Amino acid sequence: MKRITLSFLSIFFLVSTILAGNENTTIGGRASAMGGAAVTLSDFWAINNNQAGLAELKKMKLGFYFENRFLSKELSYKALAFALPTKSGVFGVNYSHFGYSLYSEQKVGLAYAKSFGKRFSAGLQLDYLGTSIADNYGNKSAFTFELGVLAKLTNNVTIGAHLFNPVNAKFNDYNNEKIPSVFKLGFSYLFSEKLILAIETEKNINYKPIFKAGIDYKIVSFAYLRLGISNNPTISTFGFGVDYKQFTIDFSSSIHQIMGYSPQFSLIYTLK
Repeated sequence: MKRITLSFLSIFFLVSTILAGNENTTIGGRASAMGGAAVTLSDFWAINNNQAGLAELKKMKLGFYFENRFLSKELSYKALAFALPTKSGVFGVNYSHFGYSLYSEQKVGLAYAKSFGKRFSAGLQLDYLGTSIADNYGNKSAFTFELGVLAKLTNNVTIGAHLFNPVNAKFNDYNNEKIPSVFKLGFSYLFSEKLILAIETEKNINYKPIFKAGIDYKIVSFAYLRLGISNNPTISTFGFGVDYKQFTIDFSSSIHQIMGYSPQFSLIYTLK
């Protein structure tokens, strides 16, 4: 009986954490396979993970991401994004949706990133957040923003920082329904053109810090293998990616010891 109770409480705590309300979730098959350690990655999905990483994009890209959390359709997460490089910087727009008819979260973001020299970049995103719950709660929405920076200390070492919702925006003043503020700080080390190690810590104002680590290994010129881990709760991750002509396809999955598998998939199309 005691084991059943503990298992139930663990599941309840985990699910309640997932449904905490428009937290800044790390997305993208590459980042998901690396334990979520994405704050220093300069790739397309930086449009969500750290907008400063968009600054190095040279071509227009369109992307789709899907996550089936714990193999439950009610906990599915979907995202669409578009990035447009210009002479003035890189602009982007993204949309994400989590949940199902009885509970759902939506996010719309307008991003901008710019490089300042060869070693420093910064990014900003304006966000519209919405939450829908059936019955009496209805729909709630709020506006906030997020910002990030990237600095290449050497040709091999990069540090990054990202802050989501620094203004502590709320859905409802009456019930004091605050949207969590989330801060991420990390660094990555480029061992060679084939191997990257990324380490990151994330602090949600409502929870204990999360430690994340991951590696990205280029097997051949068009294929990648990735592994990662994070804690609070302990989650192991793995995945692989393939570059094919104008497409980048990434598969990944995370494993929780109680809840099981959460497969992820992302597709990026580079426009000519």
